[in-house]
Amino acid sequence: MKNKKINIVTLGCSKNLVDSEKLMKQIEAGGYEVIYDSVDLSASTVIINTCGFINDAKEQSIETILRFINADRSGQIENLFVMGCLSERYMTTLKTEIPEVDKYFGVNNMNEILTELGIGFRKELRLERKLTGGHYAYLKVSEGCDRTCAFCSIPRIRGKCISRPVEELVEEAEFLGRQGVKELILVAQDLSYYGLDLYRTQKLPDLIRELLKINSFEWIRLHYLYPANFPMQIIELMKENRRICRYIDMPVQHISDRMLGLMKRSHNEKETRELLNTIRREIPDAVIRTTLITGHPGETRKEFRQLRDLVTEFRFDRLGVFAYSHEEGTFAFNNYKDEISSKVKSSRVAELMALQQPVSEELNRRLIGKVLKVIIDRREGDFFIGRTEYDSPEVDQEVLISADHKINPGNFYDILITRVSDFDLFGIPSV
Repeated sequence: MKNKKINIVTLGCSKNLVDSEKLMKQIEAGGYEVIYDSVDLSASTVIINTCGFINDAKEQSIETILRFINADRSGQIENLFVMGCLSERYMTTLKTEIPEVDKYFGVNNMNEILTELGIGFRKELRLERKLTGGHYAYLKVSEGCDRTCAFCSIPRIRGKCISRPVEELVEEAEFLGRQGVKELILVAQDLSYYGLDLYRTQKLPDLIRELLKINSFEWIRLHYLYPANFPMQIIELMKENRRICRYIDMPVQHISDRMLGLMKRSHNEKETRELLNTIRREIPDAVIRTTLITGHPGETRKEFRQLRDLVTEFRFDRLGVFAYSHEEGTFAFNNYKDEISSKVKSSRVAELMALQQPVSEELNRRLIGKVLKVIIDRREGDFFIGRTEYDSPEVDQEVLISADHKINPGNFYDILITRVSDFDLFGIPSV
């Protein structure tokens, strides 16, 4: 090698980020310098951790691979490795169509990557969080998913749910706390399911109780709670302890019973509305974040109107809308025709987001004049960028504070909100 520098480029979700952090720690222990930069060409080896969930993610992964192949051709790098969901899902095709990549690895092949680099796996290594600034960290509580949603390729890529033992997660969390992590974000494909495979019962409430004993964390945030069999004890835990962020990330996807059936979801309209209303009633200040899919095979204009009515009536605090993507290997791909045009799908996405825009603006306007606890993530140009407990990294709105103020990334501050936009807040430190 020209140098012992390795560049790890991560695409996709926070679960991929955790995988990259684990790999990074092992590689550093093997004597290499590791950087994390999607444009840096100074490393001899580049490892791209890809996403292969939907078409847009696949396209981004391919574009990134091709960009580094061009650098490889010019002699700027020696080894190009590709790992993650895209290569797990399309290994044979990728080897045929993009042979310039030196080696492809799937989602659970870290040991093989280390062997390729001449590094032995070291089980005793504690995982540090270098890719999030150090003040917040993702704790992946399980791998894979046992759900059978018609549109989703994750079980095919990642396999069935494998929960990590509570004791193991607590041990890792304690280490993270000692490293200075202040916000712990629990992630899984389905947090609601956590523990069922290992303990034959939902264990998320018990895990949270154990994590609350670690005083290092000022915030504990929960990501991806499935609506069916929602662990209702979570509501009581949130009411009892302000260290659990009042942030419920629960993808409902649709509201039409017929569409939920076609999607092979395990909840119906009545159950969904009852759960949403219970959360609003029991924790009035909780933020509910959800995602919706429109354009799924079989969705009629009438059923789209039901989705539109849900957005109008419920007024979600945070909303993401996705156009259905016809993914190979899924139940929907094998059993339904993708008959709704891309133009119609895009139009429906735009219509739903247009309904959400004034809701977001109004909810933000209500915050003007209030003092909110904010964690500062970084500085960008003339602003410090932070978040409230109601916002998660990368996906939600942020708080912008003038860099003229003396504050430091990684710390919490009380911030007076002075003005807002549709999807951002602006403030100053409260005196």
